[in-house]
Order: sequence, then C-alpha cells, then structure tokens
Amino acid sequence: MNTKGTAGKLISFYNKFGIIFILILELIIFSVANSNFFTPNNLFLVGRQVSFYGIAGVGMTMVLLVGEIDISVGSILAFTGCLSATLMTQMGLSIPVAFLLTLLLCCVFGLVSGTLTAVLKIPSLIGTLAMQTIIKGFTYLMTGGSSVTGLSDRFKHLGQGFLFGVIPIPLIVMVVMFALGFLLLNRTFLGRRIYAVGGNQEAARLSGIKTRAVVVGTFVVSAVTAGIAGVLMAARLGTGQPSTGSDFAMDVLTATVLGGVTLQGGKGFVLNVFIGSFIIGILSNGLTMCNVPEYWQWIIKGLVFLFAVAMSNLEALMSKK
Repeated sequence: MNTKGTAGKLISFYNKFGIIFILILELIIFSVANSNFFTPNNLFLVGRQVSFYGIAGVGMTMVLLVGEIDISVGSILAFTGCLSATLMTQMGLSIPVAFLLTLLLCCVFGLVSGTLTAVLKIPSLIGTLAMQTIIKGFTYLMTGGSSVTGLSDRFKHLGQGFLFGVIPIPLIVMVVMFALGFLLLNRTFLGRRIYAVGGNQEAARLSGIKTRAVVVGTFVVSAVTAGIAGVLMAARLGTGQPSTGSDFAMDVLTATVLGGVTLQGGKGFVLNVFIGSFIIGILSNGLTMCNVPEYWQWIIKGLVFLFAVAMSNLEALMSKK
C-alpha cells in the first residue's frame, strides 16, 4: 500500500496491529473498571457470547468478500432458535433431525437472498432488509410471540455445557467454523473465486467464473452459519425466544469489519474476524458488567462500527493514491 505522511503511517499501523491494540486496550479498561472481569465465571460467559458472533461472522465474511451485505442474520438467529425448539418440543423430533431440518430451511433463506441480489439485481442491503422483516414475521407467526419452552437438558447442554469442564461448547463450534472457513477461502477453488468476484465481478465473469452462483453460495453459507448460531443460542437460553437477535446483525458486521474485511469486497482474512468477534463480545460483556445503560451501549457500538468502516474506507482510499 502506497501511503504518505502521518495519516498514511497511522492507517498502516492500524491495518497491521489495530485489532490487537483494541483488544488489549479493552481488556485493560474493563479489568480496571471491574475487578470481577477476569474471574473464571465471567471469562466462560465471554467465551459463550463471543462464539455466536464468530460463528455468524464466518458466513458474513464470505458475503462481504463478494462485495455484498447480509443484515437478515439477526432474524435468522431468532427464527432458527424458535424453529428447532418447536420441532423438538411440539413435534418430538430428535436433536440431530431438528437441527438438520432447521439448517435446510436456512439454505432456502440464503438461496432467496442470493437470488434477489445476484439474479434480480436488487441491492443486497434492500433484499436482506426485506428478508429480515419476512423472517421476523414468520418467527412471530410460528410462536405467537411467546417463548418456546420445555427443551431437554441434553439440548441445553449444547449451549450451556463445557468440554472437559473448561471450554464452552459453543466456543468449540466457533473454532471449528473458523477452521472450515479458513480452509474454504484459502485452500479451495471456491475460495479463490469468492475473492475474484469481490475484487472485480466483471473480470471474474469474463474469466469463466459463474459469478451469480458464487454470490448465491455466499448467502447460503451466511444463512447456515447464522442458523447454527441460532440453534446454539436457544440451547444457551434454554428457550426459543422470538425477540432474540435484534442487534445481532450490527454486532456481527462490526466484528467482521473490525477484522479487516472491507465492505467494498475482495479483501479480508477470516481468521482476523476471530479477533474481531472477541472485541465485540468483550465490549458487550464489559459494558454490561460496568452497568452502562443499554441506550449508551447502543451508542458506543454504533460509534465502534462507524470507526471500523471509516478505517476500512480510508485504507481503500490511501491504497489508490
């Protein structure tokens, strides 16, 4: 990247070390502000909280890499939690069957969102905004606005339990998802095509890449990862709650952009989103532990998102000079 002057040096420093610096700064601030921040119980809580952002962040990364955006993930989170809970408690299905059926429906959601964007040429922001509203409506239609209760302890263990009594199970799932995301993006033809489409869609099309299929595929992955997070969230809460996920899309987007995935597409590294997820999870947990009012939390998170986007855009501008 060709950078000049102090501004260029600062942006270069941020691109190399920014997320690590922010993470360390967060840890210092919240550990000083609240002596209970570094207790084992709270660290376990942070691990669980981070995992949901990270799992969905893997899918969001792929959508952003092709130059699109998916804001329906919050509604998918709520819908899949309620659907899986309903399938198990009211239809008597086993956990694996309910899980697979839920993810199949997520594939449908992703196909619809991807088709709206890649085939009908509806801007992804508009298309996924519509899908967000539609899915939210289906969630409340299915549940009547009430929580789905009566889940088994075995299912709850998926969201509340620990591996070897130490590592939260959702955190293990997140690590697996990031490993799969890394392999897909960096070791497969599909991954190279995702980067190519995001870098220059027309050039990718002329080179023989089926750009529409690639874009649709990323939306399917995004919906599936949001669905996995939704099922685990229901297990963690012990109920399927239709109101879950109201701020989820913003948190996932912030984690992804903080991780260096640009909104312009074609640039980003999925493993950095792992750190971005920890930044957002720690921020949410730390603000809550410090008894910061919810409205101030919204303001702070919004400012963090704007900061992440601004730094991403500045990097793009400086690289063109």
